[in-house]
Amino acid sequence: MPLFKKRTVGKPGEWYYCLEHQKVEEGPDCPNKDRFGPYTSRAEAEHAMATARERNLQWENDPRWHDAATDDGDSGRGGGG
Repeated sequence: MPLFKKRTVGKPGEWYYCLEHQKVEEGPDCPNKDRFGPYTSRAEAEHAMATARERNLQWENDPRWHDAATDDGDSGRGGGG
């Protein structure tokens, strides 16, 4: 067990959106697992959740990320048999 917690030091001008506290922070105050970023401006970080929703929607509708279903309902993955 480490004696000291390693703290990531942020750079001035790097903005993050903390998912746990639902707030914008300059420099990483919270752990990586709890934040989006870095963003180049405070305004970009403020819109982090909207950006994530838009990107998720694009991914969900991108045919390159989905296998075509076959007649038997198999998605074409794995298989043996």
